[in-house]
Amino acid sequence: MMQSNIHFISGLPRSGSTLLAAILRQNPDFHASMSSPVAALMNSSLEQTGANSEFYTFFDSAKRQRLISAIFRAYYEDQATKAVIFDTNRIWTARMHQLVELFPHFKMVCCVRNPAWIMDSFERIYRKNPFDYSRMFTPANRGTVYSRCESLISANGTVGSAWTALKEAYYGEHSERLLLLDYDLLVSNPARSMELLYQFMGLPHFQHDFTQVEYDVPEFDQKLGVDGLHRVRKSVEFAPRRNILPPDLFSKYQEMAFWLDHAGTNASIIAAKH
Repeated sequence: MMQSNIHFISGLPRSGSTLLAAILRQNPDFHASMSSPVAALMNSSLEQTGANSEFYTFFDSAKRQRLISAIFRAYYEDQATKAVIFDTNRIWTARMHQLVELFPHFKMVCCVRNPAWIMDSFERIYRKNPFDYSRMFTPANRGTVYSRCESLISANGTVGSAWTALKEAYYGEHSERLLLLDYDLLVSNPARSMELLYQFMGLPHFQHDFTQVEYDVPEFDQKLGVDGLHRVRKSVEFAPRRNILPPDLFSKYQEMAFWLDHAGTNASIIAAKH
């Protein structure tokens, strides 16, 4: 596995990362999938060899870097024939300073979406499984839409942790490696979105079939107690709908789309003009 063929998918949950991976994997030269365990394995290894570990004195920076590189090589050894590998994880945006040392030429596609619609999407999934209490919430925060949203948007919550990580990368010193891809534009104009993505990546264009996009991991979703969390519909299209959040919550989260302000960043953005 060459250093130059590893790239990353990150960004916000419920914003199209699984859909994007499903589209990309139509290209026979690409490997892409839902979130992988590589980021967790990397973090665990660094914790085990860091200053809080009894093994700290056995490792220097160069050895730690070789260990992390070996994790990537081992995990993707069965994809060695692929020209490009996309690894997906929402935490990658907070690991830019490490990735640039491991993969000097990497780029990262970050899927984004109006945060109010992200919260709406999570709430819809919760209500579609009324008798299956998922692992997304605890008895303490499961009670109402307000407590559920507060749990999701907290610093350690599913949405909040990804939002802060993306903000860190967006304004960070490696922001030129980022491409932010808006969900609404991806589903309303997938052909143009993918054309711009290929241009950003510097890769030869591939003709995708947006009527035959399929991806589903029911076993994974069932273990979370959230049926349909990673299910991708066959046809890529925009489906307008009414939001189900109380108006005050929708207004509150709608203001969190910081990427609409392009000042202070070198990131590239594929989004509808406002």
